[in-house]
Amino acid sequence: MRAQKPRMRVVRNETRGTWNGIFPGGSRKLGLLSELTRADARRRADDVARQMRLTEERSVPSVRQIVEKFTEEWMPERFSTRYGYQCWIKNHILPSWGDRPFTELKARPVDLWLKSLPLAPKSRVHIRGVISRLWKFAMYAEIVPREVNPMELVEIKDATKTRRKPRSITVEEFRLFLERLAEPYRTMALVCICLGLRISEALGLKWGDVDWLDSTLQIVRGMVRQHEGKTKTDESESKLAVDPEMLQVLKTWRQATEFSSDEDWMFASPVQLGRLPWSYPHVWRKVSEAARDAGIGKLSPHDLRHTCRAWLDDTGAAPTMQQLLMRHADIRTTMSYGKRRRVTLEMRQATSKVARMAIN
Repeated sequence: MRAQKPRMRVVRNETRGTWNGIFPGGSRKLGLLSELTRADARRRADDVARQMRLTEERSVPSVRQIVEKFTEEWMPERFSTRYGYQCWIKNHILPSWGDRPFTELKARPVDLWLKSLPLAPKSRVHIRGVISRLWKFAMYAEIVPREVNPMELVEIKDATKTRRKPRSITVEEFRLFLERLAEPYRTMALVCICLGLRISEALGLKWGDVDWLDSTLQIVRGMVRQHEGKTKTDESESKLAVDPEMLQVLKTWRQATEFSSDEDWMFASPVQLGRLPWSYPHVWRKVSEAARDAGIGKLSPHDLRHTCRAWLDDTGAAPTMQQLLMRHADIRTTMSYGKRRRVTLEMRQATSKVARMAIN
């Protein structure tokens, strides 16, 4: 929305013998009564108002300028979050709004623009969130007046819905799928389904994270687009019980891999000479191909995490135990919420049941 044209009222000043233009916040001399008619003064007032409007517009930074300052000062540190911000800004916000005054990012124009984008509701929510952060930064930096964030007025219909519903597979489907996987993808799939790991957490594992004597696995990092970082949430960083049969699967793989020291990635890529684990796109492709060859339809690495939760339910694990083992931070993600605590006998029993369903 462009700046409103200042309202200027033309008045006579008999004392000084001048025409004056009165506008919100001040006044401006337009000329002498002896030189200008009222019509002349009105035209001159319109010219002055137009010039004031242009000056005001030039003083408002563009969206691109705000983005540059935001990137320098307020861009999130976590790689995955920062990468997401950069993608939404580069692919959508700057192409449409980059050279326009920042104050044009008002609720109605943004709402209409978001509705025109051929994106899923969740993607529109992400874009609205980035624009909201830009507004907060602009007000924080005193670049624009402090006011209600316009993005609070923008509502996204079906924001909680996803185009593809999470999938869980049966034990029989998983075994068919596992038969089509070579190492290290076979062990990786077992780790994800037996322990409910996100693929970023599985790729971030190192051999030193395994406590062989205590039969536990410490989740301390994630690997996103070949960048090592923190886990998704504080709850995600946790110690998990590992069933003895799953522990044997890990020992077998450690003996087979050429990268087996404590500091090596558990799923190190020979292509990267062990310096990095296999990339997510590569793993996703292997999982998709194995699922297709097994005749079980489309499957993603994250579906294995959903399957773990479904199998926990089948074992009769209590809702609070499921939330604990899945390491969910939000009560809406699982059926209940509980504090993270040490590995218990009940945790070992629940994960053992899932592991035996997968391995036997």
